Amino acid sequence: MNRKKKIYETLKKKDKRANAKLHKSNKPRYISKAQRAALEEEQAAQTTSTVSGASDATSESLRED
Repeated sequence: MNRKKKIYETLKKKDKRANAKLHKSNKPRYISKAQRAALEEEQAAQTTSTVSGASDATSESLRED
């Protein structure tokens, strides 16, 4: 009886592991604090460059008139 039980348990564990690999978590990937800070800094730099670029374009159009 013990041999059958042990074989059954090992096969059950194997199936459980295979099933777990099929169903991935929907949890978002972890991003470290340093990476988040770098991303925020990069986005801030992009927004300031686009804002300054937009103000340059409006000032140039005013100069043309």
